[in-house]
Amino acid sequence: MKLYIKYMVSARCKMVVKEELKKLGLHFIVVDLGEVDIMENISGEEREQVKAALLSVGFELMDDKRAVLIERIKNVIIEMVHHTDEPIKVNFSDYLSEKLNHDYTYLANLFSEVQGTTIEQFVISHKIERIKELIIYDELNITEIAWKMNYSSVAHLSNQFKKMTGLSPSHFKQLKTKRRNQIEDI
Repeated sequence: MKLYIKYMVSARCKMVVKEELKKLGLHFIVVDLGEVDIMENISGEEREQVKAALLSVGFELMDDKRAVLIERIKNVIIEMVHHTDEPIKVNFSDYLSEKLNHDYTYLANLFSEVQGTTIEQFVISHKIERIKELIIYDELNITEIAWKMNYSSVAHLSNQFKKMTGLSPSHFKQLKTKRRNQIEDI
């Protein structure tokens, strides 16, 4: 049985959800960002117990199909931008359509309607946060970051970064207090 969970954005979130399921005596097959496959079919009462347990640790069990799809869109983007070490070399619209088995236009319209922003803006926001992280780690130079994040040039990355943050990447790097946003707050 599949359960869809809101606010799962990291490996730590997966660990917390696994622990909560274990406490409830449920056996999971897969725990992924935003979704869990459990072996058992659960009753309405058990579902309420899962819902309460997840809520107590900051997650939300979802029932609405549109909300589930929105969360799946977000999780695919987060996984691709934040949790993949390979350079991003695919078209996001094609990737999302393939991954979620829906036409991109449908996904984009639903996302915009519900979230009040476009998928493109959501992707850009996450890419900028990832770029901040990579700048802070100081393991890659800006040219390598641009390549890794699939920007056509350093200038394109710099322009987008400045538009979103008000700072150039080099000025951001010089700041003593480097501010990043939490993934779930983007």
